[in-house]
Amino acid sequence: MPRENIWLKAIIAIHDTTLGPALGGTRMWNYDNEEDALRDVLRLSKGMTYKNAAAGLNLGGGKAVIIGDARTDKNEGMFRAFGRYIEGLSGRYITAEDVGTTEADMDTIYQETSYVTGKSKAFGSGGNPSPVTAYGVYVGMKAAAKEAFGTDSLENKRVAVQGVGNVSFELCRYLHKEGAQLIVSDIYEPSVKRAVDAFGAEVVNVNDIYDVECDIFAPCALGAVINDDTIGRLRSKVIAGAANNQLKEQRHGDLLHEKGFVYAPDYVINAGGVINVYDELLGYDRDRVMKKVEGLFDSMTKVFDVSKRDKTPSYKAADRMAEERIASIGAVQKSYLKGRRIFMSLNYDLVIIGAGTGGT
Repeated sequence: MPRENIWLKAIIAIHDTTLGPALGGTRMWNYDNEEDALRDVLRLSKGMTYKNAAAGLNLGGGKAVIIGDARTDKNEGMFRAFGRYIEGLSGRYITAEDVGTTEADMDTIYQETSYVTGKSKAFGSGGNPSPVTAYGVYVGMKAAAKEAFGTDSLENKRVAVQGVGNVSFELCRYLHKEGAQLIVSDIYEPSVKRAVDAFGAEVVNVNDIYDVECDIFAPCALGAVINDDTIGRLRSKVIAGAANNQLKEQRHGDLLHEKGFVYAPDYVINAGGVINVYDELLGYDRDRVMKKVEGLFDSMTKVFDVSKRDKTPSYKAADRMAEERIASIGAVQKSYLKGRRIFMSLNYDLVIIGAGTGGT
């Protein structure tokens, strides 16, 4: 990437805006090709629609990806140019931090558009949402434990944490404080060492984390880790973690149900972060945020109750709950707002950005 020019290759996907403007983070990842990036952003944007709906937020779902290496390709011009594209969407998409982007990157985007959350506290926001996301996962994990073991206590429970990034490190802090036994893996050695030093965690190879004898498996890295190759290896009763899109395919959620796993649907359990950034749009209040995040225990319990009542996998129960909310609000819009709607319901509206000095 030439430093004398500003190069930006990105995709913004707006999946649905029935409940409000589409909100979802910007991921920076060194995809092998544009097709992989497109596939990822479409899947992630749909996930945000369901996450925002399930969390009870007045938001639709969207996502953005910037194609590039987050460690070597970043520069101020890139993010300011990206902010201008977001501004050009006139509020239909609101961005936030995600894998490969930081609070500082959001501050840079903010120089060009107000449609950004997850900024630093200096700009009146809640700052890094990772601790809040982690708390939500912790609360949801306790609900899953109650479903599986009859108690929400995590004391002496063996929890295998796949990936020790910003969110999962904070999750480990909560688990360690309650007395859980931690087993961790990560491709990045300093992250593993940090968890060992802070929490006395046991370490296993990244390829062996699925085989660990544990009570709870917590996928907290990238998605699609619940698949044909891994389901048969899992030794836990509960699957509950921070990663997005944990199921490689929906049928893998069916398999988990058939095998008796208690699976916490990812977009329900990891909604703490989006609850945190949504509150910035209201005028950030930390106490209000934490109270709403604590409600994820009840949300997760309701998912399990619907799953048992309807004899359906938990991911389908969560989907149904989100879809029912979207459908009910969509019906209100059609009946009463008609042409006066500000945010029309969309299906995969895409903005593909390729910007540079040469007009690419």
